[in-house]
Amino acid sequence: MVTSQLQPHFSSSRAMGRCGTRAWQELLVLLGGLWMWGSGAQPTPPSPTSSSVPPLKFRLAGYPRKHNEGRIEVFYNEEWGTICDDDFTLSNAQVLCRQLGFVGATGWAHSAKYGKGVGRIWLDNVNCAGNEKSIRDCKHRGWGNSDCSHEEDAGVICKDERIPGFKDSNVIETEQSHVEEVRLRAVVSGAQRRLPVTEGIVEVRYKDGWAQICDEGWDSKNSRVICGMMGFPTEKKVNRNFYKLFAERQQLNYRLHSVSCTGTEVHISMCTFQFYRGNSSAACSTGMPAVVSCLPGPLFATSSTQKKKQRQQQQSQPRIRLKGGAKAGEGRVEVLKNNEWGTICDDRWNLLSASVVCRELGFGSAKEALTGARMGQGMGPIHLNEVQCLGTEKSLWSCPFKNITQEDCKHTEDAAVRCNIPYMGYENLETWYWDASNVTEMVLSGVKCAGHELSLSHCQHHGSSLNCRNTGTRFAAGVICSETASDLLLHAPLVQETAYIEDRPLHMLYCAAEENCLSSSARHANWPYGHRRLLRFSSQIHNNGRADFRPKAGRHSWVWHECHRHYHSMDIFTHYDILTPNGTKVAEGHKASFCLEDTECEEDVAKRYECANFGEQGITVGCWDLYRHDIDCQWIDITDVKPGNYILQVVINPNFEVAESDFTNNAMKCNCKYDGHRIWVHSCHIGDALSEEASKRFEQYPGQLNNQIS
Repeated sequence: MVTSQLQPHFSSSRAMGRCGTRAWQELLVLLGGLWMWGSGAQPTPPSPTSSSVPPLKFRLAGYPRKHNEGRIEVFYNEEWGTICDDDFTLSNAQVLCRQLGFVGATGWAHSAKYGKGVGRIWLDNVNCAGNEKSIRDCKHRGWGNSDCSHEEDAGVICKDERIPGFKDSNVIETEQSHVEEVRLRAVVSGAQRRLPVTEGIVEVRYKDGWAQICDEGWDSKNSRVICGMMGFPTEKKVNRNFYKLFAERQQLNYRLHSVSCTGTEVHISMCTFQFYRGNSSAACSTGMPAVVSCLPGPLFATSSTQKKKQRQQQQSQPRIRLKGGAKAGEGRVEVLKNNEWGTICDDRWNLLSASVVCRELGFGSAKEALTGARMGQGMGPIHLNEVQCLGTEKSLWSCPFKNITQEDCKHTEDAAVRCNIPYMGYENLETWYWDASNVTEMVLSGVKCAGHELSLSHCQHHGSSLNCRNTGTRFAAGVICSETASDLLLHAPLVQETAYIEDRPLHMLYCAAEENCLSSSARHANWPYGHRRLLRFSSQIHNNGRADFRPKAGRHSWVWHECHRHYHSMDIFTHYDILTPNGTKVAEGHKASFCLEDTECEEDVAKRYECANFGEQGITVGCWDLYRHDIDCQWIDITDVKPGNYILQVVINPNFEVAESDFTNNAMKCNCKYDGHRIWVHSCHIGDALSEEASKRFEQYPGQLNNQIS
């Protein structure tokens, strides 16, 4: 529209070109500015009423998704295309969801959450008020005018409620060309009674019920995909004779046939297949329903044979693990190389590589391949880059990859995964919460979990010998659940670099003694004469989790210490210990949270917590709290320690007062040699940073676990 108005002036200006080049250049600048203005986010003209303009069609696509969410695609100018997420809002999603036949939207997704589309990017910088009848009526850059890539494809999450009477051919077409929900229906009597279901007839959701898949041409590659979706790492052979008899006696409704997977797909909808049309009850005349049997991973083993295999696998040192996730089967991917655990850079990280990781760890295929340290940043080395698995490998180490260099990646690019896990039905257990008035009996006491268990019944507990059977509801346990948590860990090299001995006069330690920062023998010293020998070092405590670390107690209960002029927000924030090689503690120190604050932060992370003026205390994600070696109580009183070889141990959040996504990295250990005059501190590392073999060489005694402090 703007262009057509300018055309007459453009012609006359060309005729005037003889008058001078300068005038011509000025006009070009003016025209360029007008074109840039016209191509910005402007209201598109009202849709012509002419029947020659076809109506827009919309569909949801991509994976992983549900029937009411996905990548939004629009059919315009006889071609399907996507919408860029630039300036996308919930109002845009409201309009698009209504055009899809839903009553509204509950959210939207950016950065190709549902996978990258193909073809044109039809719309960019869309700006709807929310009440428009069509996306045509919203502001945007114009059809086909975009500066985006498919990595910015937008998605929508619609309310799971249809507009009454809504009819649209493209919705029907979408329903016919997608498979969303899949299940294994157990028909063997024994398999029906226990979870997880590892064997059964494969069924797909169809309308308000379930339908079967014809097994003509069905092979182990198809079974592998189904098992991966169900949360199992691999498939196994199945006895089809029973199911053949079962099928002959049942009225089955077949929906799919000619399924052909390569075995690397993470969902059956990514395989090639065909739909039965019309009356499908008489279909699959030469076959029977597809049946799949899966082998569960070690964590979900049920038979004694599987459990024995699980114990054997646990005894061998793993070379891959997940850290920082809130649930089983998700987390930052870490690999063991040169006896040290490290992370993977997310360059070229995709579902194929993520699925290899998931299956190697005993889960199914990957639901998501996460980039950008979505499960928190690791510390230490970044071992691998540009991992490119085919999807058939049994181990990530069999995939092509590049060794990392210092300039390639940072921990802000750590790769992570979310894996499919079997349905275990644990959400159906009866559970009580804070209001314990309806509690009739105690069922567990002495519960001690490592954190990886799927149920409290898998943890250590007192069994039938309950300690609080008749105590009423006073001691009923409760929890608060969260999808994210903090994760604290110490910067070990700084401890090693800053450790030294100071003989400090007693007359300078009155304040420290008042706060119980000296060993018990200090009470019997000849105050104010003499001195105490202190092992001092700096501690830099990072929050690499996905939520801020906040004190358990609210500020109303913080304790003011007049001596050091600060508030304590936690009784014990850190333990400092000197241990003998057999695990005996010979000296200890501790730090109450003098003040938890953001001393420094990574780039683009703003400080949120500071102690001045009774400010809020905590450690922001991506920040660290630094206690310098010259601060009071940042020490261990070693006055009574004899010369010898020791282990220096620092444990953060030792009483587990504040939730963390990972407690196994809360301990730091160093080798420590003391000759009575000087001290050497070396080999400092986080408790689970090394392989079991390297850690055993470090400890050389059985009195201490590698990952946890007992």
